[in-house]
Amino acid sequence: MNIYQRRDGRFEGRISRGKRSNGTRRFQYFFGKTKEDVREKMAKERLKKSNCSLTVTQLFSEWHKSIKHKVKESTAANYYLKANKHILPAFGNESAESIEDTEIYAFIESKQQAGLSNRYISDMLIVMKSMFKYAVRTYHIYNPMEYIKMPRAKNPEITLLDEKEQTKLQEYIGHNQNKATLGVALSMTTGIRIGELCALQWKDIDLEKRILTVSKTMQRVQVQGSDKKTKLVITEPKSESSRRKIPIPKGMIAFLEKFKGKDSEYIVSGKEKPIEPRAMQYRFQKILKNVKLPSVHFHALRHIFASTCVKLGFDVKTLSELLGHSTVELTLNRYVHSSFEQKIKYMERLAVNF
Repeated sequence: MNIYQRRDGRFEGRISRGKRSNGTRRFQYFFGKTKEDVREKMAKERLKKSNCSLTVTQLFSEWHKSIKHKVKESTAANYYLKANKHILPAFGNESAESIEDTEIYAFIESKQQAGLSNRYISDMLIVMKSMFKYAVRTYHIYNPMEYIKMPRAKNPEITLLDEKEQTKLQEYIGHNQNKATLGVALSMTTGIRIGELCALQWKDIDLEKRILTVSKTMQRVQVQGSDKKTKLVITEPKSESSRRKIPIPKGMIAFLEKFKGKDSEYIVSGKEKPIEPRAMQYRFQKILKNVKLPSVHFHALRHIFASTCVKLGFDVKTLSELLGHSTVELTLNRYVHSSFEQKIKYMERLAVNF
């Protein structure tokens, strides 16, 4: 609830009343001698204007049905999972119109204390924001999420292979060419995500023009109504910017030609039935073990690709488009890493004499 003390000593609060035709927000203001006076006036106004008798569980169910046809199946399943695992156990039995921002901040703190990352908690809050926006439009209730500040997400520490380890991996792949190492090589040289790799079919590869087309992705999603059952889905990419064409490096062509299959076959399975991302991750771990390299997640290959491109002088806009990012900032903040040795080389360029 947005209440603050004015310079004249009084307290002021406001409730959002939607937007004007020009896009600016409309507010209803409340004044009082104390914060509690204002809080009470705002609570009465909310009850007067609201026509919502739903619990948060009922509101979520209604909202979820309204958006299922607008979002990808995997997105809807993700919303359902987060709600059932976190949001509804905390707020489910409460009246939707009675939720206060103080409860939401307490919820955030409890999840942080439970060891969840700020990024994951923010994902939960995005679900709640969307759900309460629906409630405001439909039932004219006060939106407790309107002024909630998202916890600041930290970029996760990604364990990468250093240059010597990358060279060892490349040499191993060169001497052990098979469908598993082909998948690893493709990710190292194009930066595609593991879900995009597993969904890749030979019809998506134009060897003559040396172009790889990313038009779909694969992931395992929760089955609605079950906390344990999941299913594998092949769907549209993560975002519109994830739809992209990637030039294939010359060094990959002979490798791809060696295993070229029918258009309907999946590249890393060699069959018309795909393998799923966790199976590809298992294959990758087996390769790392064979090469006696440290265990890193398959996603590290995407980071390695990005860092390699930067070292080779790729401009960030081009790199961002190759990775399928919506913004250059995302590329810079999440995928561009420089080694300490590289930092030393750059610093040595500073011609400073005292």
